[in-house]
Amino acid sequence: MKKLFAALLASVALGFAGGASAEDRPEVPVPAVEASAAGAPAAVKVEAPVAAPAAAVAAVAAPAEAAPAPVPNKGDNAWLMVSTAFVILMCIPGLALFYGGLVRAKNMLSVLLQVFAVFSLISVLWVLYGYSIAFTEGSAFFGGLDKVFLKGITPDSVAATFSKGVVISEFIYVAFQGAFAAITVALILGAFAERIKFSAVLLFAVIWFTFSYLPIAHMVWYWAGPDAYTSAEAADAANATAGFLFKKGALDFAGGTVVHINAAVAGLVGAFMVGKRVGYGRESFAPHSLTLTIVGAALLWVGWFGFNAGSALEANGVAALAFVNTWVATAAAAFSWMMAEWIIKGKPSGLGAASGAVAGLVAITPAAGFVGVAGAVAMGLLAGAICLWGVNGLKRMLGADDSLDVFGVHGVGGILGAILTGVFAAPSLGGSGIWDYVTNKTADAYSIGDQVIVQATAVGTTIVWSAVVAFIAYKLVDMFIGLRVPEDEEREGLDITSHGESAYHQ
Repeated sequence: MKKLFAALLASVALGFAGGASAEDRPEVPVPAVEASAAGAPAAVKVEAPVAAPAAAVAAVAAPAEAAPAPVPNKGDNAWLMVSTAFVILMCIPGLALFYGGLVRAKNMLSVLLQVFAVFSLISVLWVLYGYSIAFTEGSAFFGGLDKVFLKGITPDSVAATFSKGVVISEFIYVAFQGAFAAITVALILGAFAERIKFSAVLLFAVIWFTFSYLPIAHMVWYWAGPDAYTSAEAADAANATAGFLFKKGALDFAGGTVVHINAAVAGLVGAFMVGKRVGYGRESFAPHSLTLTIVGAALLWVGWFGFNAGSALEANGVAALAFVNTWVATAAAAFSWMMAEWIIKGKPSGLGAASGAVAGLVAITPAAGFVGVAGAVAMGLLAGAICLWGVNGLKRMLGADDSLDVFGVHGVGGILGAILTGVFAAPSLGGSGIWDYVTNKTADAYSIGDQVIVQATAVGTTIVWSAVVAFIAYKLVDMFIGLRVPEDEEREGLDITSHGESAYHQ
């Protein structure tokens, strides 16, 4: 009996010893980030963590092992999955309904199908070669072809975030960025709605996506990731492999240049080159369903939380800041547009409120994670009033039939937001400043004037690049298949003449 009791005591002692050793095992630290840097990080590949030694004696005897490689945080992964779904919601159905309600009833189905088809087409091209060109190392303007067809990416592959030692699954990063690419091309469609050939839409989308969206995304968002910035020398080496505008220090949290200015310029060029709609300036082109437009705008607002807050790539305080900024800037812009319209035209309108909301969403996109809440409100108020001028005064000055005011909202709002990011990102105005990854803290100095010049350089580069590519793309499409439908088909409506269907039946 005594032997049995002694054996039980020994077993209990061993159990407590084993439990204590497990509890004392150190965990891999996950550093917190107070502010993120501009752009989206490059994908990085890490090996599986090394197994812990079986006994303390073996650990002492064995040579020191390398620190375990970081593994994705399930919360960050889950947030990116939700954000990606939100961005898809923005495009289909959000953008499709917003645009569809603004055209005449005879063209409703054609707009819905164009958005749906472009989203599908770009999604496939993104997987085939788009991700590789945008987010692998190459030149300052184009990435390489190492990941065509997503070659080498597995469920264990990871991508860097904006925190040292923190990663996410690369597959969800691929999907998140792919949704951005798809909605960017779809935004262009509103500029030449109601008169373009469906085949022309598809061919233009392929050319412009390949030679404008991908290089601009690479220029602004490609870098080696925060873990490469261990010293001043290492930072110089990492910057040498980064995109052209990233090297210059351009701040674009979620796509002011890459998405909105890029698409808006292509749309404006298209409005000129496709030509004005038959009867433009003489006939009524009133929206056929403001109900659907406002529903679409509401879906855009909801989806945009994934667009902006998801661009933090982590479920952290920066994502929360971007979330709040997206909320209040949009509300401020909707109210600003509505009030300005009330003063100028005598009545506030539902279309004005919806358009103002979209203008606010556009303007806060490049700034969402960089500016304080007061800065976001100021940007929203300015965006509402200035974009109202963009779709009225500026549109008349340009003389283009930009059917759904793509440039007036996305172009003007995107330019305004990109420039003001340089202003309100200043710590003195409540912004986050510039994050120094070598010291892993906010840089000591911030010059509003210098940063505004950098922002203006990014804006100018995007405008010129997109305009040149768009002009060439439209010319090629016109040469091979023609840009617009015949006049009789345009008068009858594209729903019937291009697709043999009607959105509505009497």
